[in-house]
Amino acid sequence: MDYRHNGTATTTAQTTPMRPGTPENEAITPAVRTNPFGTPYGSLPASGMGSTSALNMQSQRYFHSRRIKKGEVERPWLDRKDPKEKWVTIIPIIGIFIGLAVSGFLVWDGLRTVVNHVYCPVLDETFSGGLNSKVWTKEVEVGGFGNGQFEQTTNTDENAFIQNGMLHIKPTLQDPKLMDTNNVINLLDSKQCTSTIWSNCVAATNTTNGTVVNPVKSARINTKAGATIKYGRVEVVAQLPAGDWLWPAIWMLPVNDTYGPWPTSGEIDIMESRGNNYTYAQGGNNIVSSTLHWGPNPSNDGWWQNNVKRNALHTTYSKGFHTFGLEWSEKYVFSYIDTRLLQVLYANFDKPFWQKGNFPVSDSNGTRLTDPWSQTGRDSTPFDQDFYLILNVAVGGTNGWFKDGASGKPWVDASPTAKRDFWDARKQWEPTWKKDGQMIVKSVKMWQQQGYKGCR
Repeated sequence: MDYRHNGTATTTAQTTPMRPGTPENEAITPAVRTNPFGTPYGSLPASGMGSTSALNMQSQRYFHSRRIKKGEVERPWLDRKDPKEKWVTIIPIIGIFIGLAVSGFLVWDGLRTVVNHVYCPVLDETFSGGLNSKVWTKEVEVGGFGNGQFEQTTNTDENAFIQNGMLHIKPTLQDPKLMDTNNVINLLDSKQCTSTIWSNCVAATNTTNGTVVNPVKSARINTKAGATIKYGRVEVVAQLPAGDWLWPAIWMLPVNDTYGPWPTSGEIDIMESRGNNYTYAQGGNNIVSSTLHWGPNPSNDGWWQNNVKRNALHTTYSKGFHTFGLEWSEKYVFSYIDTRLLQVLYANFDKPFWQKGNFPVSDSNGTRLTDPWSQTGRDSTPFDQDFYLILNVAVGGTNGWFKDGASGKPWVDASPTAKRDFWDARKQWEPTWKKDGQMIVKSVKMWQQQGYKGCR
């Protein structure tokens, strides 16, 4: 709005509002607007409030609460009690006490049943002085040890030798001349055969029918000559091989066939594995198994009733050394890896093995089966005799350890040319042996349980 005064134009930026219907010279003073985000009323100075009513607001606050006294709020739930509600608390408490009691009992029972036997040392082998011939025997044969294995076991340093203070058991290829032409390996002529069975000492290549001598060579050594135990402990520190169709084993056989030929007198497998990698259908070098063999004849072997497998944790057994152990007493036998707490096989001798086996009345050809162990009156029979230790790396076989048709297996167990078929596929499997295709043994320890075999 323009006001002209003495010819001069004066512009008022802010004009005092006029109440409608009043003279222009009566200005209205607007009320003071307080800042809602400013200082609370109670803290404003009196001069800033602008009126008596504003002064009365100095003591006001934004919010004033009143403390509710205890007992003023009604709690009807205290007057109406449901007798079932208390069990919501009682039942979990009872469950906790029962759980603690059961856990305590299991711990107590476990400690009560663990027997800490006293032992006498039988063998403490570190191989620092070589392979002691008074303890170790290199087996020489071509028979495949009843499993149709493909290796010829030798007594040469090619397949079993000491290197860097450790025992190496290493499979190698057979001489191609023995494979490709008619030949005979006769270990009887050289008087090297360690078996008393003729078929374990002679092998032949016949180019007409496709049969061949053992396509690979390896080693199998045992402690039969110098270290045996009847109840006790065994610990072998070893690194297992990596390579297709390799079959490493740490196991025990009886010194004498007291109750009859295998498996009547028993066999203890501390560790068996396969050299194939972890992708192999039946489990490769990431798995080991342990079992007992026992039965009235090979067709009735109760091994499957106590066969147990153990997987390596995020690794394989060919990546480093592990302790493969056995504890064996008149009451039980168990195998373990690295520590007794990590058990693999556990078998109680709590009833006769004939009862455990549930064997048929007769075998497939009608021959009646009889109990070969009951005359002793011991539940541990046949595992109540002197046993010796065996270390070996087998190759292939025709007993089903490597399943037909699985993971590119290049032979069929029932084929008469199984060994030839395996040999013909050597360009596939031999390269997998190059890096770690051997079992390396750092040490072997054997103890005899006190009270047996001169351990007093």
